[in-house]
Amino acid sequence: MTVAPDEMANAIRALAMDAVEKAKSGHPGLPMGAADIATVLFTQAMKYDIADTKWPDRDRFVLSAGHGSMLLYAVLYLTGEPAMTVEEIRNFRQLGSLTPGHPEAGHTPGVETTTGPLGQGLATAVGMALAERMLAAEFGDIVDHRTYVLVGDGDLMEGVSQEAIAIAGHLKLSRMIVLHDDNGISIDGPLSIADSVDQAMRFESCGWRAERVDGHDQKAILAAIDRAKASDKPSYIACKTVIGFGAPTRAGTAKAHGEALGKDEIAGARKNLNWPYEPFVIPEHILSAWREAGARSRPARNRWIADLAAMDPARRAEFERRLAGVLPASFAGVIEAFKRAVADDASEVATRKASEAVIAAIAPAVPELITGSADLTGSNNTKVAATPAISPGHFAGRYIHWGIREHGMAAAVNGMALHGGFIPSDATFLAFADYCRPALRLGALMGVRAIHVMTHDSIGLGEDGPTHQPVEQIASLRAIPNLLVFRPADRTETVECWQAALEARHSPSILALTRQNLPRVRKRFVAENLSARGAYELSPSNGSAQVSIFASGSEIAIAIDAQSLLAEKGIAARVVSVPCLDLFEKQDHAYRSTTIGMAPVKVAVEAGVRQGWDAIIGADGVFVGMSSFGASAPYQKLYEHFGITAAHVANAALKRLK
Repeated sequence: MTVAPDEMANAIRALAMDAVEKAKSGHPGLPMGAADIATVLFTQAMKYDIADTKWPDRDRFVLSAGHGSMLLYAVLYLTGEPAMTVEEIRNFRQLGSLTPGHPEAGHTPGVETTTGPLGQGLATAVGMALAERMLAAEFGDIVDHRTYVLVGDGDLMEGVSQEAIAIAGHLKLSRMIVLHDDNGISIDGPLSIADSVDQAMRFESCGWRAERVDGHDQKAILAAIDRAKASDKPSYIACKTVIGFGAPTRAGTAKAHGEALGKDEIAGARKNLNWPYEPFVIPEHILSAWREAGARSRPARNRWIADLAAMDPARRAEFERRLAGVLPASFAGVIEAFKRAVADDASEVATRKASEAVIAAIAPAVPELITGSADLTGSNNTKVAATPAISPGHFAGRYIHWGIREHGMAAAVNGMALHGGFIPSDATFLAFADYCRPALRLGALMGVRAIHVMTHDSIGLGEDGPTHQPVEQIASLRAIPNLLVFRPADRTETVECWQAALEARHSPSILALTRQNLPRVRKRFVAENLSARGAYELSPSNGSAQVSIFASGSEIAIAIDAQSLLAEKGIAARVVSVPCLDLFEKQDHAYRSTTIGMAPVKVAVEAGVRQGWDAIIGADGVFVGMSSFGASAPYQKLYEHFGITAAHVANAALKRLK
């Protein structure tokens, strides 16, 4: 039985409005308006096999307008994803279902990335498209797929969208196709009350191919996609749609956006759409047509499997290792050799320079490690001299110049990690973590392995002053669940923190590194990665400790000097290095208790705010750090001015002892 294209699209519309109605919560407008776009993508344009939603060479589909999640859930059910049953559709937005309010990667099979905060999906998709080209440059035709993104008006108003489309256009990511659900409606009403941007001209100005089509004309949509596939530029297709298409009184209005339509409106929509079926019922002839669409690329997947089997065995093993996310067997030996090499080096060095040396040492052994910087290459020290950078249309490199686009950079790095085949790392100043925060948060929520190098980590950067001196950033980043924040104290801790970050397969990491030189604090080789414990006793007390001093990064040296000053006064003190509070919290109770110790006075010292340290020193503990913004001066003067000195730490401990 022949199924008309509008019947295929109406199946999406019906499931969306029924699920939202049952939940009494959700967004029916986008799924109903963009149903024709999704129908074209999943029945004619995209390469995927619903039998294997992890097939490495599948086309990626990113629903950047994640509030319209029922569009994606409906398609997954209709095409035959086994886990996406009609019961899951019925349980839309309910606890434990596979149909949460916004799509969540790793939770729902077939969801490529977590979306909802607008603009994030578009920027993340840039990383996916970039990873595809970079992996193809390395492994050839075994990598050959596209990235499709469905955006709404809200996605394109968010600032991160400009960063994303600018870098994608600059790099000529021609396999990226953005389809705009151009319905002209936002929550507050017509888009015209807040925005008058010509989006096609905007994309064109950023180096994209752009065109406009009727978003309810499936033939026109497919023809536009075919033209996009033939272009040497990324493509933007504005699909003019009606939000809530089919709803008798709410279609084309803000009332269709984010609330259930109601019984009467749904009845009218069923009549308008010629959809006489009961809620959640898809007639067999329509469901069968959708299931055929879900399997139509199976021959392509079988050919790919055969091509993979025909690869040179060593090359195939490396390709599969990369996709599996397993570190090379030689990695541990490289780390140990580097730790041995730096153990006897007593010279002072900034941890940003120590990190540069680590990258240079591990890059040959870990070819999947990709580094980059937001226009701060000479300051972040993340580029290996022998490593080429990618450039527009040329992707055989391992370094990315992101430009001054911290937010788009961090989101794209999430996309590279989600795509697979790479461990991406980016870089900026720690103070600019605030520009990255939404992407950092989503990366932590998704559990991606991405490493964010953030240098100039405190008032220790000196003369640039309080605008660039992060005082609250470390604490605020530590507050994000599943984000590992590392602050190493010297060369040895820096390599250990890099190792821990690379081995954390399901957590993103921050490496907070200094601009100023630091002395060596680890003075002997230890095979174990002590930093991976989050905290460890660095300098024991001479006798029963009366004071425990806890510190991270550049303040470790201050803590050790304070220990010596206390010893001169007959006070036994110990120093505990805390390179990663997040990992320390994960240790067992016995280790935590032993490391914190029983000294009556506990002091924490860090050139940042106190938040987070009470978990170690308690509410009555002594904190030496910042309670204000910084100032512009040489860093030595700043440490003296703000009282972050060995003498101040020792005196604070003595005062508490008395």
